[in-house]
Amino acid sequence: MATQSPFSLLAEAFAKLTEKLSAPAWLVDEMQHRAVLFLNHVLMQEPEAQARLIRQKGRVVRLQWRDFAMQLAATPAGLLELAPAATPDLLLTITDTSPLDLARGALRGDRPAVRIEGDVQFAGEVNWLVDHVRWDAEEDLARLIGDAPAHTLANLARTAAAGLRQFASKAGLRETNPHDTDSAAGKADS
Repeated sequence: MATQSPFSLLAEAFAKLTEKLSAPAWLVDEMQHRAVLFLNHVLMQEPEAQARLIRQKGRVVRLQWRDFAMQLAATPAGLLELAPAATPDLLLTITDTSPLDLARGALRGDRPAVRIEGDVQFAGEVNWLVDHVRWDAEEDLARLIGDAPAHTLANLARTAAAGLRQFASKAGLRETNPHDTDSAAGKADS
């Protein structure tokens, strides 16, 4: 008899709960503005990224996951701005609908599966940005508390992240498939 993983039960319960919930419009708007501020902060530390966005000025990308959508336009300064009413040149849709599956994949260091529609050249530039632009949290923290404490905290965070990734890759967060006859047979033999 196959038993269901407690993680899959938790995922199903969480999915049912989040299907019915939606954030208020003011909260979504505020979170989008904060996300744009953060993205622009990171972009300002990468001159090559800004140069690539300058070449794409006015182009709009729509990011979508479930009912959440956000449209960003490249500005002449090589930064991003919200463009809710514009027609998107590129549509990026995250195909996995489960928040727990996305979190599990993020812990493993996996990118979510994305369906891409629209301008191929613009999609290539967005992909380059995703591949090459990284937030240097240690640098920002050093501005607030100094180099040595920031380095210590960053090392602690890296160690914790490595531990989480290791935990996620082990059986603890791996779901078992009750229809997988090989694993069921292997357990019966042992």
